[in-house]
Amino acid sequence: MRYTDVAIVGGGLAGSTAAAMLGRAGIPAVLVDPHITYPPELRCEKLGGDQIDLLRKTGLAEQTLRSTTLDGEVWEARFGYVVARKASDQYGVMYDTLVNTVRAQIPPDVQTIHAKVSSISNGPERQQLVLSNGERISARLVVLANGLNVGLRHTLGIKRRVISECHSITLGFDVEPIGRAAFDFPALTYWPKRSSARMAYLTLFPIGGGMRANLMVYREMTDPWLAGFRQAPEATMRAMMPRLQHMLGEFKVSGHVKIRPADLCATEGYLQPGLLLVGDAFSTSCPAAGTGTTKVFTDVQRICNVYIPQWLATDGMDAQKMAEFYNDPDKSACEARSLAKAFHLRSLSIENGLSWRAQRWARFIVRLFQGMWRSIHKRLSAGSIPAAAKPNAPAGHGRLA
Repeated sequence: MRYTDVAIVGGGLAGSTAAAMLGRAGIPAVLVDPHITYPPELRCEKLGGDQIDLLRKTGLAEQTLRSTTLDGEVWEARFGYVVARKASDQYGVMYDTLVNTVRAQIPPDVQTIHAKVSSISNGPERQQLVLSNGERISARLVVLANGLNVGLRHTLGIKRRVISECHSITLGFDVEPIGRAAFDFPALTYWPKRSSARMAYLTLFPIGGGMRANLMVYREMTDPWLAGFRQAPEATMRAMMPRLQHMLGEFKVSGHVKIRPADLCATEGYLQPGLLLVGDAFSTSCPAAGTGTTKVFTDVQRICNVYIPQWLATDGMDAQKMAEFYNDPDKSACEARSLAKAFHLRSLSIENGLSWRAQRWARFIVRLFQGMWRSIHKRLSAGSIPAAAKPNAPAGHGRLA
């Protein structure tokens, strides 16, 4: 029997971050995951905005961000026109690189066991885990961070309820310019012109020396459109986004096109002694909404910075302690925002009601004038145009002057 304070099941982003944080805090922990090196997987491929602030709260930001690529500026296209060029703090990184970089920061005194958890017996004092290699672990607390793998949770009476089946589909692939060394833009977000495209947006961003693309769509996995995209991705993209060619020029999709559907799910029966569910193990998110990593970092930094140190300082590990985390205001707010954003973005993208059409046009007009103001302000600051000069309408290749 191996004894520890915290046993972490699953070594993806949530589990690896928790192991690194607990180890740095001197809290005895064991990480259980079958992968010696985390394999490639289509999941989070960039970090930005509040995710960077949350990453800094984990204490792992400095080394983690070194493995990423900062775009610095993003062009935003709506209705086929570039309406804004704005400063950006998006950091592109493949998911396996992100996880393995975090894993490299796990202190050596945190034991990592490359196996699967076969069963868990939990109670208000200690929890017992049986592993696929025959080992046994006794821990005060078990953190379930095994994402979409529901088999183990089912044995504990924890069920997953589907809120929205195949809520969105993510397509991930690499894009290269033809006949030139690079694209004109550092990064690009392209919003569709028509709801019939059934897409949320296309985002292109640098990772290393290449350009990565994530296309977010709302379709069924049986839709023949997906097979058509695999066979002829360039032609399919041009048909879906007719003015995309004006911004990309001649281009090609290189490498394999990965496709990942996402269900929106909630968990029932999770409030149990000695068990804590974090990240996708607790609830899933829509990749198009971009809130999955926010949920992971919110969960992990709250349990590692606040709750686990408090709980270990007193006897027992009952369900009441677990409820403190699930009722945490930061976590609750994050969960609510993530779900609301997922449904709002889907409706905004594909619904044809008058209010949704009005919102799409309003966003286009607002972003257009914001982009024009940024352009004028930038040129005024540089002294390149007189203060009385008036803005020009978008021209050329669908770009702002």
